[in-house]
Amino acid sequence: MQVALVTQSGSKQELQLSEAVFDCRFNEPLIHQVVTAYLAGGRQGTHAQKNRSAVSGGGKKPWKQKGMGRARAGTIRSPLWRSGGVTFAATTQDYSQKVNKKMYRAAMRSICSELLRKDRFVITDSFALEQPKTSQLLAKLKAFNMPNKVLIILDEVDNGVYLAARNLANVELSDVEAINPVDLINHEKILITSAALKQIEELLA
Repeated sequence: MQVALVTQSGSKQELQLSEAVFDCRFNEPLIHQVVTAYLAGGRQGTHAQKNRSAVSGGGKKPWKQKGMGRARAGTIRSPLWRSGGVTFAATTQDYSQKVNKKMYRAAMRSICSELLRKDRFVITDSFALEQPKTSQLLAKLKAFNMPNKVLIILDEVDNGVYLAARNLANVELSDVEAINPVDLINHEKILITSAALKQIEELLA
């Protein structure tokens, strides 16, 4: 399949891509499963509270069972008491979900295909700055008609582009090895070099 490529000079060319990678049907259930697993894997799961057995003290019955005129009590660490344990206390938990490599690659192919169909990929032959200045980066993005929220994917992260982009909240820089389904979905436009797109094609083939 042929896709449009914009050169640094502004002229348009065509780039040949594999239909097996970039012309897949949109598989929403699979993408949802992979994205959910990816987000779950980022959770720390270090939350912890103490239940009635974990709170220090409370081993002695505070008063005898009968004859006191008060409600019966077996411990001062009951969840009903001040300084008592927590009912259904949260414990540390591993939220990670298993996703097979085959499923992950299929989801990424589906996402990339849909992004191409919706013209959210802007492909260029190369992307570099004369000086590592934010103003130069903004000027380049304006030349490509980029919106506020943009993901720049390079075949190799350029230090000058990194320095220019780190002060921009809505501009994210990545290389091919670091891309993930969440970043691809969350950005309005993705500015990517042809070499990076070819690397993605090799990884997902």
